[in-house]
Parts: sequence; C-alpha cells; structure tokens
Amino acid sequence: MQFDGVLEQGRLLKRYKRFFADIECADASVLTAHCPNTGSMLNCLQVGAPAWFVRNDDPKRKLKATLEILQTPHGRLACVNTGRANALVEEALHKGVISELAGFDRLHREVRYGEENSRADFCLDYGAEQVFVEVKSVTLGFADSSVAAFPDAVTERGSKHLRELARLAQAGQRSVLVYCVNLSGISAVRVAAEIDPAYAAALEAAKTAGVEVLAYGVDIFPDAGRIAVARKLALV
Repeated sequence: MQFDGVLEQGRLLKRYKRFFADIECADASVLTAHCPNTGSMLNCLQVGAPAWFVRNDDPKRKLKATLEILQTPHGRLACVNTGRANALVEEALHKGVISELAGFDRLHREVRYGEENSRADFCLDYGAEQVFVEVKSVTLGFADSSVAAFPDAVTERGSKHLRELARLAQAGQRSVLVYCVNLSGISAVRVAAEIDPAYAAALEAAKTAGVEVLAYGVDIFPDAGRIAVARKLALV
C-alpha cells in the first residue's frame, strides 16, 4: 500500500503527551505531528533519528502532519502508525498473502462480537462459515535479536480480545490472531511476558482454547512511499 500523501523525511526531536511528536524538517523548521500510537513505542524512539511523516491540509485537523516511520536506535525501520496494521492486513488478505486465510468470499470490518462488547477487526465469510480475525501491530525490537515482541506496554484491551477469541474457539468458531510486524529485520515474534504477564497468560489460554496465532512481517520503502505485508514469521 502507498502512504496517504508524500512521505517527507526529517528527524525526531521528541514524542510527548503520547500523541504528539516534534520533528525537525529538511528546511530546519519544527513541525508538531500527530503520533498515532497508543503504546509506549519502547525501543523505537531516539532523539535525532530519521523520521518520515505525511502532511495534511484538512482544516478540521489541529495537527498538520502524521508521523509514519521512525528509524529505531537499532537501525531498523518501524511503521509507528498503528492504524496502518489493519489496512496492511486487509490488503494482504485480498492479495492472498496470508495463505492461512485465503479463499474467503467476503470481508467485513469492525464486527461486534463476544461477551465484552468487542469489535473484531475482520470477519471473513467462507460460504456459511465465518472466521473472526484480530490484528495487532508489533514494533518492539531489540538490539541483539531478530525476534520482535508484543506488547510494548500493559494492554488490558489486548487481553480482552484474547478472552473473546478464546470463547469463540471453545464454541467451535474459528478465530485468528494476526501479529502484523511493522518492523524491518525481524524473523520471529514472541510474547513480551516481562512487560505484561497477564497478556502472556491470556495468550496461552487462547491458544489452548484453539485460537490460531499468525505473524507476518512487512517491507518498508520510505523512498517509494510504500509498505506491504511480505512474509510469514515464526512464533517463538
């Protein structure tokens, strides 16, 4: 997929108030961009690192740019806009890149389900059968490893989704969790039990219940303004 607009490169000055990032542009001006990431962005942030952003001219938006990509302290590229994960996975589903979910007849977005008033990212129709799919964006990497991890902060919402998927699986409904790894140079994904042990326990319970867990990595091309799901990754 192409980014929404022209990617410009600057350098990160700081991220603050969770959703704000100050970027020094090529002309040395400073721009405050929207940082669409609810996580901690652990191991993604480094003052002075290359940062790619897209400007907007929407009069309804206070911030006139969106931060999309950062170069991490480990030299990797990270798409830190977590809103991209669903669109990336949807594109990959339609193209058949995620082979485990190929052959569906119709794709529905944001479908209500479960006992805790959740919304599945996708519901796929295979004839009379439906498959519920949750997507998680992964950007947590480490200097000495090609294994990424999720989550990068405690996520009760993530645990809730696992509980909902587990109930579906126990009832005989196919349910799938897809880790969309928006980080270059990664070969596998693991659960970050050291960050959120409750999420790790919920993941084990979900797998025991029959929830399928998949991980796919992306290729990021800032110069071409393009990013796409490219390969299946191992789960460790």
